Amino acid sequence: MTESEADLLALLRELDDPEWLEWPPHYDRGATAARFGGLLARLEGDFSARCTDEQDTQDSSEYGRVVVPADATVCGTRIVVCVSKFGSLALVCADNPGAFLGTEEAQAEGELDGADLAKVNRALVELGCVVVAEELLESDYDGPSRLPSHVQRPTWWARFFGFF
Repeated sequence: MTESEADLLALLRELDDPEWLEWPPHYDRGATAARFGGLLARLEGDFSARCTDEQDTQDSSEYGRVVVPADATVCGTRIVVCVSKFGSLALVCADNPGAFLGTEEAQAEGELDGADLAKVNRALVELGCVVVAEELLESDYDGPSRLPSHVQRPTWWARFFGFF
């Protein structure tokens, strides 16, 4: 595990509060909505395309998703950005979460362009989000929260982006 992965895992553990599964104790829905709206506008400008979005997801620790359409990307594969209600965590993936083992695999298979990924990551960081690699989120969850019984394989993804 690299130092940055260890730091991100430490952040996930710090944000993990067993009393608050769906959102953190000081969750500000308005601020999250504003940041998400800024992300949507930014990606539409950066990719010169209308992006679709889902937001304020109910019964989930994920706030919402922005989808950059396939025809706006270099490789012709859509980019999906998932934003958690916790600590401004964000995930970037090609096509859909779980379609690849992560952005490195998607790039190796020619489905995600490095410049497109850099645009999305830059927008997220400039808006105050923390980008977490899908590979890390797919690792086994070992925190203190009791995840719902319908979660067959507890992962950090299920904890911070899952449905409750």
